[in-house]
Amino acid sequence: MSLRHAVLGLLAERPASGYDLMKRFESSLSNVWPATQSQVYGELGKLATAGLLTVAAEGPRGRKEYAITEEGRAELHHWLIETEPERFRRSEVLLRVFFLGSVSRFEAHTYLELEAARSDRFHEALKDLEGSVEWGDDQMSVYGRLALEYGLRQTAMQAEWARWAARQI
Repeated sequence: MSLRHAVLGLLAERPASGYDLMKRFESSLSNVWPATQSQVYGELGKLATAGLLTVAAEGPRGRKEYAITEEGRAELHHWLIETEPERFRRSEVLLRVFFLGSVSRFEAHTYLELEAARSDRFHEALKDLEGSVEWGDDQMSVYGRLALEYGLRQTAMQAEWARWAARQI
């Protein structure tokens, strides 16, 4: 996945300004694909140059509202249906676990317990997000809820795994 496709996906639902996109990222995608303001604004320019977006409206103080073009929809469709998702996974957490033999057993155990606590905090943040969103029957709600559920299950599993791993030491 790329930021390109995240932006196209958000704009496929409705046009938005860069500011609006950032708010939507923060309330929906930040848990699966975080992005900074400079990354989003930079990507909007690249997508517009590539003909995948158009400036649908301009407002005060240089505010631009972007809309996805037919070419953009075709690119999003191609990415969703015709390409295999990357399955490569990099995890700094697991890389550290792999090398915990380089520290004392106490330090290794402490690291894993702290990792369980971090996963618990992230899980709670996702539960708070779940409670704060007004879920509807629109596409973003339906599919956003599915992605959120993945995060809830994954963070619960990560916390459970870290506690199990700590007991193994």
